[in-house]
Amino acid sequence: MHALNWVDWIILILTLLAIVIYGTWQTRGSKNVKDYLRGGNSSKWWTIGLSVMATQASAITFLSTPGQAFNDGMGFVQFYFGLPIAMIVICMVFIPLYYRLNVYTAYEFLENRFDLKTRTLAAVLFLIQRGLAAGITIFAPAIILSVVLGWDLLTLNIIIGLLVIIYTVSGGTRAVNVTQKHQMIVIFIGMWVAFFIIVGKLPEDITFSRALEIAGASGKMEILDFSFSLNNRYTFWSGIIGGTFLMLSYFGTDQSQVQRYLSGKSIKEMQLGLIFNALLKVPMQFFILLVGVMVFVFYQFNSAPVNFNPTATELVLSSEHKADYEALQDKHESLFDDKKEIIEGLFASKDKDKDLALQELGKINQQDTDIKNEARSLIEKVAEQQEVKVESNDKDYVFIHFILNNLPRGLIGLLLAVILSAAMSSTSSELNALGSTTTIDLYIRNTGEKTEAEKVKASKWFTFAWGIMAIAVACVADLAENLIQLVNIIGSIFYGNVLGIFLLAFFFKFVKGNAVFIAAIITQIIVIILYFLNEYELINLPFLWLNFVGCIVVIFLAFLMQLIHINEK
Repeated sequence: MHALNWVDWIILILTLLAIVIYGTWQTRGSKNVKDYLRGGNSSKWWTIGLSVMATQASAITFLSTPGQAFNDGMGFVQFYFGLPIAMIVICMVFIPLYYRLNVYTAYEFLENRFDLKTRTLAAVLFLIQRGLAAGITIFAPAIILSVVLGWDLLTLNIIIGLLVIIYTVSGGTRAVNVTQKHQMIVIFIGMWVAFFIIVGKLPEDITFSRALEIAGASGKMEILDFSFSLNNRYTFWSGIIGGTFLMLSYFGTDQSQVQRYLSGKSIKEMQLGLIFNALLKVPMQFFILLVGVMVFVFYQFNSAPVNFNPTATELVLSSEHKADYEALQDKHESLFDDKKEIIEGLFASKDKDKDLALQELGKINQQDTDIKNEARSLIEKVAEQQEVKVESNDKDYVFIHFILNNLPRGLIGLLLAVILSAAMSSTSSELNALGSTTTIDLYIRNTGEKTEAEKVKASKWFTFAWGIMAIAVACVADLAENLIQLVNIIGSIFYGNVLGIFLLAFFFKFVKGNAVFIAAIITQIIVIILYFLNEYELINLPFLWLNFVGCIVVIFLAFLMQLIHINEK
């Protein structure tokens, strides 16, 4: 448990309150549904770009991604390789169509092209997956902060959720856009400060290039994997193919993103906003992963626990397996001493000796990884015996452990503000989109025309209701191997199918509504079955490929059904 200094508390509270108050004040008094749901179409391209990035960059990004790099290296960046391709396609195809049709949600277009039931199905699929994801974006920082700070998990879920509800319900889309712009500024400053502090805390003779060599010796700098193996979750091909389909679905058909750029002043502003995101997003993810790699190098010179999750450690140390766990800790500390000895003589060696020393360092780090895996297995064994749930995989705890134990006063508060700002920014987009989709695609469409005041009121109530639902999901959320993966898994189960529906709408004019509707239902069942078959290791299909499979299957089935004349409509 860590007690925050009063300086950290002041910085944390003032940063969060400033964002909430500013967002609420700047966007008070939306009189009509265009103002509330599309921000009065007043957003400039840089606001759109930052808002789109903030929606995707949740707290999970800043907690899990450094831990992902700490454990597995830079390879995770390949996940984002499809993003620039997707941005270009959306700018050329999706945005002009949405702009011409003057839609509030992406799913309105589907009724124009197919029928009401296809629009409703796509909207419902979005509501299910995004409703779950909204809960996870609250739960992710709450579970980790509750463990490392000793705060009550339930209270944290409610605080984060209510802060977001206040300004999202009050100001709608413009409040989300305005606050996200400032949240991203806080996030960028926080991550840059963290990076320079980590590098500054390395020994004097360890330059940045030497730090990269140390990381490379343990395989942390292996960025590109061109193998076609499905055993590797993140490869160049899964990023380019699966990633492109995921990003097309997410940015082109997910209302939480579509609503960000539909608020643009013009079609040009919308397109520039997405191109800005395409150019900045991959370097940003690369940088966040690099922060995690530098944390790994830092812990080559500074002792670290065998498992970063304090709750997991306490659980084992209070069990009958205490001696086994302490033996693993002793081995871990012994290897740390060996590493220090190798590194101290590393850069004084001749080139040939240096290469041998780096190889030896890599071997020791592999042994250390094996010990950490043994520790995780022991934690899982104890948790199973005691019938309690605890996260044995400590990826999500690495960065927060570093922050709390190594940053000076004030900066800890700033970095915690970064994490909570990111949670609020992504959650606000999700609630905003959930509220508008429920209002436009389900409520107004099925209950008849309403006045502007009634539409705004309904939007606010639905946004509020989804906020409460998200808090409820956060309060009952289960633990996952890695939270950033969990959000992407949920998306991958639904996104491919929805993207396929949109591609059929855009490019295959002879396919009609009934064929698409039936194909989409069958496809969703198939994708869910494939996911569980992979989970139980009956097949080998990493989750990123579900986007590709779902998209292709729904297109193929819709074609087939149309061709055999299941319907004429």
